Amino acid sequence: MLRRLAPSLRRSLASSTAPLRGARLPDPGVPSPHAQWRRCASASSSSPPPPPPSPPQGPPRHGAGGSAASSLNPAEVAKFAAIAETWWDSQGPFKPLHLMNPTRLSFIRSTLCRHFRRDPYLAKPLEGLKVIDVGCGGGILSEPLARMGATVTGIDAVDRNIKIAHIHAASDPTTASIEYCCTTAEDLVKENKQFDAVISLEVIEHVANPLEFCKSLSALTVPNGATVISTINRSMRAYATAIVGAEYILRWLPIGTHEWSKLVTPEELVLALQRASISVQEMAGFVYNPLTGQWSLSDDISINYIAYGVKKSETASRMSQ
Repeated sequence: MLRRLAPSLRRSLASSTAPLRGARLPDPGVPSPHAQWRRCASASSSSPPPPPPSPPQGPPRHGAGGSAASSLNPAEVAKFAAIAETWWDSQGPFKPLHLMNPTRLSFIRSTLCRHFRRDPYLAKPLEGLKVIDVGCGGGILSEPLARMGATVTGIDAVDRNIKIAHIHAASDPTTASIEYCCTTAEDLVKENKQFDAVISLEVIEHVANPLEFCKSLSALTVPNGATVISTINRSMRAYATAIVGAEYILRWLPIGTHEWSKLVTPEELVLALQRASISVQEMAGFVYNPLTGQWSLSDDISINYIAYGVKKSETASRMSQ
């Protein structure tokens, strides 16, 4: 199901007299309490899992702020480069994304069709729209967007991801037209590129500077265009399930894939997007059913969640300043 921004979240934001002071994004320089990912890569599959890390105590430390030239995090780039060949292995490290993908697409299709006044029941409801998939990985989101008729650009900072995405897309005439580039959102901003819809799923928790990343996504979005972001909430439920459960117990993900201190709460995401001239209109949570092995949309945003926002028009931006 799809829900407007929760009233409690709106009240929380409205009561904030100093945006991004009471609920700032975590400092990317906070040392990780988790084991190094390489330990998982080299460990025998028969060896017992290492003990899960203890949850951080107290709020994360905050950085000094200021503008950054890039939100790229080299350590995160290396982490995903090491497992790039497994993007299209539905039983590999990216199994959770493959399972979640239909539900993510359901939210994207619904919100974009409503925003651009398209019929969601058409075979190609996004035809004619320029869409960019920021942090596209191997293209598991870019390809279905292309099949819905969108003119898709997929970008990723990992060259191996882009090569794999190219090869896989070329095998199907409906996806062969996707333009894949090994670059960053910041670099495309410098080229004055803009798109009707900017989508970035499960990426913001891996960048070095979430605030600057949101500004880059906004700069890539045309005025009155749409922006969609999904991530993991920095909550104890998320810590227990997305880190301890998924990485240490179930081994769905390599250990160290997510760092609790880098996760972003819904309040922080909405505030960051507001600073970037994007107004969040809708938010939904993802809930996993272990009995069916399927994900569904929910009002529960305590773990995984997705948000859709609209970039303010230039006129509206000037009036608000």
